[in-house]
Formats: sequence, structure tokens, C-alpha cells
Amino acid sequence: MLLTGVVLLLTVLPFMFIRYFYAPWVEAQIHLRAPRELPPETKGHVVITSLDDIARGFVARLDVHGIPYVVLEPDPAKAAQLVGEGFRVMSGDVDNVQTYRAARAEVAQLVVSNLGDAENTNVALTVREHCPKVPLVGIVEDRDAVDILGLAGADLVLPLKHKLGAHLAARVAVGGSRTNQIGTLGALRVAELALHGTELVGKTIRETNLRKHTGVNLVGTWQRGRLLPARPDAVLADEHIAVLVGREEQLATLDALVGEPTAEIAPVVVIGGGKVGRAAARALKARGIPVNVVERSKVYQGRVEEVADRVVIGDAADLHVLEEAGLMEASNVILSANDDATNIYLAVYCRKLRPDVHIVSRITHERNIESIHRAGADFVLSYTTLGVRYLLSFMQSREPVILGEGVDLDILHVPRSLAGKTLGESGIGRETGLIVVAMGSGAELDTELRSTSVLEAGAELVVVGSAEQRSAFKSRYGDANH
Repeated sequence: MLLTGVVLLLTVLPFMFIRYFYAPWVEAQIHLRAPRELPPETKGHVVITSLDDIARGFVARLDVHGIPYVVLEPDPAKAAQLVGEGFRVMSGDVDNVQTYRAARAEVAQLVVSNLGDAENTNVALTVREHCPKVPLVGIVEDRDAVDILGLAGADLVLPLKHKLGAHLAARVAVGGSRTNQIGTLGALRVAELALHGTELVGKTIRETNLRKHTGVNLVGTWQRGRLLPARPDAVLADEHIAVLVGREEQLATLDALVGEPTAEIAPVVVIGGGKVGRAAARALKARGIPVNVVERSKVYQGRVEEVADRVVIGDAADLHVLEEAGLMEASNVILSANDDATNIYLAVYCRKLRPDVHIVSRITHERNIESIHRAGADFVLSYTTLGVRYLLSFMQSREPVILGEGVDLDILHVPRSLAGKTLGESGIGRETGLIVVAMGSGAELDTELRSTSVLEAGAELVVVGSAEQRSAFKSRYGDANH
């Protein structure tokens, strides 16, 4: 009896306690941390099906704008862990209609499906079964999935890797090129102009008289990843890319002033023949620019040959491979490898071999922005940043304006603390670093701003700057309600 009692006390009773009392209690605590249903009063929120890199950047921007959100996570334990990290998470299967009922998707501001292409299609059909009218955005890998997801009910389908390649190609600087429109603000257009080979090089912004001759407002210049404000005495250099704001006819006048593209256009070397690299090559060919692609694997050779003038199979770290691809004659290099360390390494190598070449690169992680700029890249854009800006623009019912990594175009409202002051008296640029592009309301935006322009309470300020600079603006001046 003593031996039986010892066995019972030391083994059976602890096991029964853990199995029937402690484990259910722990599971209940996990479910309490990650709810399976949102409060009934929830509305105007954003429902996201997975917390990937794009979603993390997106929810950070939603927090800045004060927009509620919820991330769906099927695993209760992982959902509880994400709650502990500070995210708003709900536990539930993304292919279950009941999950979207519990998430109040019918009164949501937006549903974002950012899983695989097949899973996104299932999510779209499930969401549409419960709420036919809620805005739904799907992010896909393959262009072939765009039509399928659209048929499943998505309002907007984003093949981000292909868009990333197109945006990288748009930053290629070709001598004597025309302005490249990158976004709209009502009737206004935001454009960029590569100054390489133009008559504007060597002049100060005041000496160009662009506003007088064309009506276009030069608001800043890109220099090795940094957007410099347009100071009147700033000298325009050959490697600069000007950021311009104006109407369609004003940009056409500027194009006529700059002149036609040169007859001889040097080839662009694209390193990496994956989806991003092929999309960049396709966009360049559409502009009539010759493209040479370096690809390590022979698997992609057939696909790359469809969009490139020349394909070189080999390691881009090999000098002979780069010479065969035409690096020594190239005007631009696009680094499209899906690895930040590789792109940083190749940026250093290409800059050493060709100090005057224009380098455009993609990155994956924002922490590597400074590193790749130090390595020599002139323009950098990430997959994550592109996705976040497309989602925010869709929510704001406007076209996305993709300026560059770490720099965004946003609309702020004039706070009461600045009402009645002139733009010069406000010290916005001096105190926060933001570049004020335009001011007004709705379609009535004035881009011909001067230091004497008066700020009206509640008016819209179209600004260019980083998230830190926008936060500094709100900390320094408050918002429109204060």
C-alpha cells in the first residue's frame, strides 16, 4: 500500500492535475490574450491575413494615422506571442467565414490578403461570401495570378515584385531624357528628371529660372539616396535627379526645354534575372533602352532572353562576366538580387570599377539602407516600402507617389499654432526638415509657394520627408485640432 501510494502521489496525480486542470487553464489564458472575436463596436479598421514584413511596415503607418487594425493568426500560441509583442491580433482560420464575421470585416475599412497566390484566392472568395462590398486588396507573386484574384473578388491586386522592377527601371538616368512622372496630386504631377547630360548641370536653381520659363516647381534633388531641399543657391550636379511638381502642360514645356534624348543610348546592365530583374528589363525595353542581364543560374536563361538584348550567365563578382555584360560602356546598373548582402557587395564592386555609373538597387530590410548608400548606390527601393505605400494610397483613394526609400510624400493639415503665420515664419523646413511642396485644399493646390505665403488653419500641406520628420512636425506644432 505504501509503494502504491508513492507511485500514485508522484506520478499519476501530477499527470492528472497537469492534463485536466493546468493545461486547460494555460490554453484558456492563451485564448484570452489573443481573442477569437473583436468587440461589437469595432468598425473602420483594417483586417490583415498575415504579419509579414509588408504588414509590419503597414501597421506602423496605421498607428501613426490612428487607424485601428487586426492581424489574423490561426495558431493561438503564436497569436498570443504577437499580442505580447504589442500587435493587435485575433486568432482564427483565414479560410473560415466565421473568422471574418468575428473580425467585423463587413464594417472594416480594408481587408488585406498577403498570403500565397492560391491562399489569397481562397481568402478573396471567403471574404466575398460574407461581405461583398468591403474593399479587398491582394498581394501576389506571379503576374498570372492577377486576373485570377480579380475574378475571385479582389478590388486591387498588387504584383509587387513586377512593380518593384518597373520602379527601379524608372530611376534609370539616361542623358537628355524626358521627365518621368511618378505620381499625381489632383491636377498636379510629381515627376523626376535625371540631370545627366542636360544644360541645367552647373547652374544654381535660381539661375535655371524653371518656374519662370515653364511653371514647374523644383522642390528637391536626389544625391546618393538623400533628398536635398531646393535652396536657390544650390548648384545642380551631373549625378543629381531633380524632383519636380507641375501640371501636365508645364512638364511638357520643360521636356521641350531640356531637349530630345540623345541618339546613342548606352546599355543598362541588370544584375539578377529573377522576377524583379526581368520586370526591370521589360520596362527598360519599353522605353527603347538596350538591356544586358547578368544571371548566375542557367534555369532562368530562356526567360531572360525574352526581355534582354544580351544575357550573360555567370557570377557578377567575376570581372570578366561584368565586362562581357558591358559594364564599362553602361550608363546604369540595376542590382536586383534577392539578398541585401549581395547587392551591397556588388554596389561596392561596380562603383570601384565605374565611379561614374548610376547604380539603382533593391533591398529587403530597411536596416541596410545606409549600408547600401555608403556602398555607392544612387537610388534604393525595397519590396516592403513599395507595398506599404501602395496600400496607404489605396486607402486614401489616390495614386501612389514613390519617391524613394525612407522618403515619402504625405498630406498634413496646418495646426492652429501655425495659423496666420507665413511659411518663412513657421520654420517648418528649419525645425523639422520637411520640404513643403504645395498648400491648399483638395484639387486647389498651390505649388508656387514663397516665404511670404500665409498658412491657413486646417489647410492641406503637401510635404516630402521621412516618418521621423513628420513625427517631429506633430511634436513641434501639434495637429489640426490643437
